[in-house]
Amino acid sequence: MSLRSPSEYRESLRDGRKVFYRGERVEDVTNHPVIRIAVDHAAIDYEMAEESGARDLATVSLPNGQRISRYYHIPKSTQDLQDRSALIEAATARGGTLVVLVKEIGTDALFALHIVAYEMDRLLGTEYRKRVERFYSQCRDQDLALAVAQTDVKGDRSLSPSEQDHPDYYVHKVRETSEGIVVRGAKVHTSVSVNANEIIVLPTRAMQEEDRDYAVAFALPVATPGLTLIASPYGDGPKNVFEHPISARHKMVETLTVFDDVFVPWERVFLNGEWRYAGVLAKTFVEFHRFTAVSYKLPLVDLLVGCGQLLSEMNGIDRAGHVREKMTALVAYAETLRALTRMAAHECRVLDPGIAVPSVLLVNLAKWHFASNYHRAVSLVQDLSGGLLVTGPGQEDVGAPEVGGYIRKFLGGRKGVSAETRLKAMNLVRDLTASDYGGYQEVLAVHAEGSIEAEKLTVYREADVKRSRAFAMQLAGINEEIKS
Repeated sequence: MSLRSPSEYRESLRDGRKVFYRGERVEDVTNHPVIRIAVDHAAIDYEMAEESGARDLATVSLPNGQRISRYYHIPKSTQDLQDRSALIEAATARGGTLVVLVKEIGTDALFALHIVAYEMDRLLGTEYRKRVERFYSQCRDQDLALAVAQTDVKGDRSLSPSEQDHPDYYVHKVRETSEGIVVRGAKVHTSVSVNANEIIVLPTRAMQEEDRDYAVAFALPVATPGLTLIASPYGDGPKNVFEHPISARHKMVETLTVFDDVFVPWERVFLNGEWRYAGVLAKTFVEFHRFTAVSYKLPLVDLLVGCGQLLSEMNGIDRAGHVREKMTALVAYAETLRALTRMAAHECRVLDPGIAVPSVLLVNLAKWHFASNYHRAVSLVQDLSGGLLVTGPGQEDVGAPEVGGYIRKFLGGRKGVSAETRLKAMNLVRDLTASDYGGYQEVLAVHAEGSIEAEKLTVYREADVKRSRAFAMQLAGINEEIKS
């Protein structure tokens, strides 16, 4: 088996997985009124692989002729990373600015596991690389949908995992057997877990020797006994396409992911007490995933530019000087992100065993640029659009005989722009910036793929300030060493 059809993907989710939504067990995620929207959204990846116009972007051929998803193609070069970024951007655009993520995040983790397993085997004499390669091949050949559970619930963030009053605030090993390990704890913010086939579990931070039982990485089928997914209901209110053109069609579900004495067989264990590599694995994954993140932010920032221009024209203000200034700021925001993303691929480095890693400095600059300026960009688009974003009539009013005529008479814009057309544009901006979906995107801008502070710290650590410092000393004629 290689590429799966959308229907085969949906069928694979009917496996008895333990999912709870608003306190009730979900028997079939493909038929649930809310979660099925997330399933249909995730099927975009499988649809693109079948379409003649998208197939060459969405898939690649192996030397043996097997066709696989491009997401599973291990990047070896700048071009591989750029092609991966282009696919992520195209799929997210189809998803109405919401990333699909059922292969993107999981393959980010698989690439990181390859690199760290190679290093551990070389230095410690372990045999993790064989396990990683077998699991990777299974996922690739079966075209599986993957989730990644990394963020522990953490409890008191000032304390290490082993110092917590509650030992299960971080996922940890509770015992070993001859067949594998048993784990307990919980992860939070686990995206696409309700509609994935496998969950890859990674450490969330660096560890000390006393935390060795928390230094675990492994993978499990979602239907594994003892694994429970408690789905977030955020944004689950009833929606129509007229008022919510994005979020009525597209959704992602996150979970509190509970491991209640879950057994993991040895062949699926990729880190087991090697505490020095917990932080290394966490960081390696994050740098791949931040490249994925800035790639899937591109349709979002493009849409902000497009909405700003469209509403300015409809409102008849596009020639005003202050409007052009705001539009220039939006264009600069979007194009700077695109340039940094492309350069991150261009400036990649190749690590053993031959995997191209995007520039850590440029990836974090790109993510920092996006996150720290997103709310300002949203406010500019709202400014250009007007208050009808939140005060306009509903779909039923437009079609009502008694009041529909008033709406068509009074809510038109520039000559030739009907009220209904203008309201459609307003509703797009509202859904993007002033709805629960808009709030979701604003929170993701701050917290997803690492905090703004984490990105700033990484930028400083990766920057070659010593080279710049040496240049300053040279021009100043300073020969003696200056210690900080």
